[in-house]
Amino acid sequence: MGIQQPQPELFSYQVNLAQRVCADHPLRRVAPAVDFNFVRAEVSGLYGGNGNESVDPAVLMKMMFLLFYDNVASERELINVIPERLDCPWFLG
Repeated sequence: MGIQQPQPELFSYQVNLAQRVCADHPLRRVAPAVDFNFVRAEVSGLYGGNGNESVDPAVLMKMMFLLFYDNVASERELINVIPERLDCPWFLG
């Protein structure tokens, strides 16, 4: 099971997403209010020890939250929406 590690140094163009998302954006209230890390404990027994490391389950849960929050029609559409907006990558970490 993978765990998300922030790596801002990978972006050479020095974009700070935290500064680009409005201070009154609704996701700014959700992020500190809901700890999505609970899902790791819930699903830890479902992951094997071999193979490639998965996407962090907490990030997957945040993506599902965005799917319903933004009323996106499908997971495939959500994958297309995330890179187009600055608030989504910020929220996902």
